[in-house]
Order: sequence, then structure tokens, then C-alpha cells
Amino acid sequence: MIRFAAALLLAGAGACARIQPPPGGPEDTAPPVLIGVVPDSLQRLPGFGGDVEFLFDETISQGAQPNFGLGTGDLERQVLLSPSDQVPTVRWKRSRITVKPREGWRPNTVYRVELLTGLRDLRNNTWRGSTVVTFTTGTELPSDSLHGRVVDWTNRRPIGNATVEAILLPDSLSYRTTTDSSGRFLLTPIPRGEYLVVGVIDQNRNHRWETRENFDSIRVAAGSDRVGEIWAFRHDTLPPRIGTAALQDTLSVILTFAAHLDPYQRIDPDSVRILALPDSVPVPARAILPRPVFDSLFSARARQDTAAVDTVAAPPDTAAPPPPPAVAPPPDPPAAARPGQAPRDTADRGPLLTRPELYDRLYLRSGEPLDPAGRYLIEVVGVRSVSGVAGTARIVLAPAGRVAPLDSLRARGDTTRPPADSTRPPPDTIPPARPRDE
Repeated sequence: MIRFAAALLLAGAGACARIQPPPGGPEDTAPPVLIGVVPDSLQRLPGFGGDVEFLFDETISQGAQPNFGLGTGDLERQVLLSPSDQVPTVRWKRSRITVKPREGWRPNTVYRVELLTGLRDLRNNTWRGSTVVTFTTGTELPSDSLHGRVVDWTNRRPIGNATVEAILLPDSLSYRTTTDSSGRFLLTPIPRGEYLVVGVIDQNRNHRWETRENFDSIRVAAGSDRVGEIWAFRHDTLPPRIGTAALQDTLSVILTFAAHLDPYQRIDPDSVRILALPDSVPVPARAILPRPVFDSLFSARARQDTAAVDTVAAPPDTAAPPPPPAVAPPPDPPAAARPGQAPRDTADRGPLLTRPELYDRLYLRSGEPLDPAGRYLIEVVGVRSVSGVAGTARIVLAPAGRVAPLDSLRARGDTTRPPADSTRPPPDTIPPARPRDE
């Protein structure tokens, strides 16, 4: 009896084990081949209630993560079913993968089921193709399309495997796809109408638009198929705040913000207040600019101005400056590039220049020298984030590079004094230490 029970346990364990390729024989390096799809694409199927099936010529691997209906399974990540707000039911049947919406097929709806690239066989050979099945459950067949590109604004480069969600207005039916390695996408065929097209840098690979991820959207009129470039970035709902401030020289302060700023905004110097503490003596602001513009205006003369007004700097060197070093001639351009033209990006993944670079620093130029040992309240009015949210950012620049954000001041009405350390009393009120009991 004990041997019979042990045999049953071993048989059950063998049945639950993952299917492995048979040993011996020549090594199989060929990827799986898609040999059929059910139903055929571009069909009208009123009352359809079956599964969409993808049939391969060999057994497909289930992957390391099983399907639990949460969108985290390896096979669930390979399927995009539109329109549906839920994770579809994806089942593995050796050489077949079946898909159906968890809520069931709705009548008079255009459905789009896309099987993404990346499936593997039991020998870890990867299927590099992709396929789409489009059919309706009663309504007319779709014929429109949308095409465009998703770009990461932080580095101005196209993003592969970004999620694209086209929301049909006003019904809010969403059709989804992903971008290729050059950031481009083609969503076709889809119903005619006006769309809100969202490009998302899908960090968790769940093929969903989540506001905590970098994204942006473009509204496309009915009948138009061109989306253009979607520049994804982090959307903040709060106005910018200054994280740190540091003296670059006696006339310049570097303000580092906690988020990217609107690269199209130019702040007027009249929108900046500099107050020398503790007496709140105003110091004029001459300019506040991003670094490229600031350097072009002040870097050439900054050293001269600083040497003339900086009383703590060492006296200038009266010796004659050394002759400038010889400059080597520039190398010849590549043969593929024309004179005055950069080499072509054959991979089509290089940085795009149709929008300016994002930045989180502003360089403040004062009209008078700043005391490196002094404390200054700096206030920038109307500074705007890249999300378009404007506000007033403040910070207290302390000596030796120590920075105290104004938000930490205890009294809102007193903007000239930082709060006392609430964790310990003043030195004259610290009680004497008690003698240890002998």
C-alpha cells in the first residue's frame, strides 16, 4: 500500500513538471512558426462566442510567470486585446494559445487581438514575428488607421516597446498597440472617429496607461491618420520647487529644481527676488536663464566681472598669459556624410531635435556681488513645470553651500529666519547631566 501511494505521488509530480525537449538528436535552433489563426481576420461574426486561437508548428513555452488574470504572466504580456479594460483570459494549449475577453464578447463591437513578438519554444528559440486579428461582432468592418512615433523627452530619443492607446471619443473605447525599436507604431484597422492617442513609456510592461509613468497625448480628428510625435514626460500636478541652490561665483547662483521645467519659458528678471538676510536687503537680479543661454551671455565675461568685483579672490596674475595651444585640424568627415552634414542614423534611434532639451536647472545672475558667507532668500515667481503648472519657488541660500528650503521655515509670516532645531533645546536651557548611580 505504501509503495502504491508513493507511485501515485511520483506520477502526480511528473504530470505537474514543465515539459522539456527530448534528449539527443540534432540541436533545434529554428524559431516557432505561426501556421494559423482562428477566426480569419476582417470578418463579421454576429453572436461570436468562441476563442481567438493562434496555432504554431511546435509546442510553445508557458514562460516562467504563470497567468493569473493579473497581466503579469509571460503569455498575458504577449497579448493585446482591444477594446477591453480587463486582462484577457489567455490559455496555453501546447502549440496553441487561446484568447478571449474576461467579460465576454460584446455585440456590435470592433475587436482587435494582437499577438506580440517574443514567444519562445521549449528550446528557447524566439518568435520574432507579430500578428493581428481584427473582426466585428455585428458592426461594419473598420478601415481607418493611425501612425506616429513615441519619444522620451528626457533624452529626446525614440522609445521601443512603448504602449500606445487610442481612445475613441466620445465612447472611450481604447485600442492598443506597441512601438517598434525606432519608436514607431501603426494601429490598423480601427473604427472611424476622433481619437485621443496616448503614448506611454510602459515601465511595468502591463500595457496600460498609468499616470505615474511618463506619457503624453495628442488629439487626432476623425478621418486623419497622422499622429506625429508623442513626447512622453513625467506629468506633475504641483508647481516646481527648488531643491538646492549653490553659488557658482560671486555673481551667479545655480538653482536646481525637483522636476523638469517648461523649456519654452523665459523668466523675466523682475520675477526674481533676492533678499540679503537677516535685514531683507534687496539685491537686484540681472538674469535667470537655462545653462546654454546663460553660458553664451556670461561665460565669456564672467571671469572678468568676477576678477573685478570679487574682493575675496586672489589678485590677478600680472604675468603675460601663455600662447594658446595649437589647434589640430578637424578630421575628414565620413565618406557617407556630405560636407556640413552629420552621418545618417541608419538605425533611426538617434536624438530628435524637433523639441528643446528638458532641464531642471536655472542659472541666476545677480546685479551685485553676493557674500559667500551671507544668507539670501531667493524667490522665483511664475516658474512653470513642463506639465504647465506654475507657481512661486523659494529657497534660502546659506553659507558654505548649505541650503535651507523656505518650505521648512516654521513661521509662514517670518521668511527671513529658519526654524530652530525642535529636537533639542537651546544651549542655555540644556539641563545638566545627572550623575550615574554608584
